[in-house]
Amino acid sequence: MDTKKLDTGSRDAISFLPDEILSDILSLLPMKQAVSTSVLSKKWRNIFRLVDYLDFDYSVSVHPEKGEPKRGERFKEYLDRTQGDSPIIKFSLERHVGDHNEMAYVSSWVSDAVEHGVLEVDVSVKPRLGMLFMPCELFTSKTLVKLTLGTQVQCDIPSYVSLPSLKILIIETIFFESKDLSDVLIAGCPVLEELFVRHEEREAHPYYISSRTIEKLSVQYRGCDVYYESGLSFDAPSLVSFDYSDHALYEYTPVNFGSLVEARVDIRYNRKIVKPDISGLMIGISNIETLHLSPASADTISRCVSRHGLLLPMFNNLVSLSFGSNNQRGWKLLPYLLKKSPKLETLIIQSLNTSDILIPLNQVKVLHILGYQGTVQELKHLKSFIGRMQCLERVRLELAEGVVVDDGKILQLHSDTVTDRIGTIV
Repeated sequence: MDTKKLDTGSRDAISFLPDEILSDILSLLPMKQAVSTSVLSKKWRNIFRLVDYLDFDYSVSVHPEKGEPKRGERFKEYLDRTQGDSPIIKFSLERHVGDHNEMAYVSSWVSDAVEHGVLEVDVSVKPRLGMLFMPCELFTSKTLVKLTLGTQVQCDIPSYVSLPSLKILIIETIFFESKDLSDVLIAGCPVLEELFVRHEEREAHPYYISSRTIEKLSVQYRGCDVYYESGLSFDAPSLVSFDYSDHALYEYTPVNFGSLVEARVDIRYNRKIVKPDISGLMIGISNIETLHLSPASADTISRCVSRHGLLLPMFNNLVSLSFGSNNQRGWKLLPYLLKKSPKLETLIIQSLNTSDILIPLNQVKVLHILGYQGTVQELKHLKSFIGRMQCLERVRLELAEGVVVDDGKILQLHSDTVTDRIGTIV
């Protein structure tokens, strides 16, 4: 097909793009860089005004530069000057805050963005004083759909929260007073669908997480201190997907996951908690169809079984299990777990780095091995697994990164392991 070259004369070709496309391009840049394009030419002078994603990073200060908020100028006036009546899709602010005056200034920016009908707010502020003061308007926005708050600060939540449109809430290392997270903040979000709670390096467990509407929940604690009687409970009857990473705590009671379908569990053993009781957590997730257990989880659950008398519940709906372990203690959990999963059809083994282990006869139809390196020991374990799977139809081997297996070895592997019961090895 014939093509014609675009005759741009002395101008660059990008200037011929429609304003809507140019504004989409500028929306990918921090606001300071987007505004700086206004000096390129008359064509570009007002393009940044069309940007509906306002991204202010550490390079933006309260001191005026062209296109930035001027000292003494309310952010609303800045929005009116730059945005006019254009809607704001997202307001993002990332910066260090030195004192109360600067925090008040930042708070006013958030308030004015809310007044402009913003849909998404992402505030990552690191105040020296350790307190994050957000305006009450942020917690009573009628338009806000997604809210992200961070990081490593204590947040003062007003007693009244009403976010009727909020569907996604992300908490990044924010510390709340007592039960403010569930009883005040989440309680004021009647259509909330997704909740992400992440903490690093400090003890920050909420006592419980409760929501009647959330369908997706991620709770991630990394490097946080724990106390002897640290506990956590969940009340989320509509939850479908659960991703949990934490130390195994003293207790989990109650855990209400009546609609749960999939869970990713990464719980780590901590000697500060002498006798962790994870029975409530195991019972709470026992209705799932898909379970992903990390190697740390396998080790921790196995410890609780052998040392603390944990009895696993029946996983009567479980059809897919991803399992991994870095030690023999963790591998001892697999036979027990298979006995508790009568409907299991797909077994994903994260690595065959195990010594001899005998699994019970089972109904698994698909065996998927990750990180396969083609060693003699792995082949031995693979044959053992296959021999105990009475309904096996398919085996999939996924090679470890950097491992190359020639066609001859693959053919030999196929001839060594395939029986009349197995359709294929891929």
